[in-house]
Amino acid sequence: MSKQIACTTDDLGPEEALLVELDGTSGTVPVAVVRDADGDFHAISDICSHGAVSLSDGEVEGCLVECWLHGSQFDLRTGRPLQLPAVQPVPVYPVSVEDGNVLVDVDAPVAVAS
Repeated sequence: MSKQIACTTDDLGPEEALLVELDGTSGTVPVAVVRDADGDFHAISDICSHGAVSLSDGEVEGCLVECWLHGSQFDLRTGRPLQLPAVQPVPVYPVSVEDGNVLVDVDAPVAVAS
């Protein structure tokens, strides 16, 4: 697969998140598309690595999203946990914006540097 339309730029205001389900080579992939405080778009796995709940239901502040269940926070750029109890990162997917559409490639997750 390649880039897919996840939503439009009008679907999200600053510091908002949206759950989308995209087709990946291994099946449906739940993705949280997030617009940060600066208006930039990010795409991360919608599933918290600690509590297995939807991150798109959490609060967005600056360039992080907080899991609503236990308070883990994840960096939207890297997927790294910034707040316990999560210790494992979540996948981050490449995002581009073209003609008002937010495109995500779920088959090419960004590698997190150690």
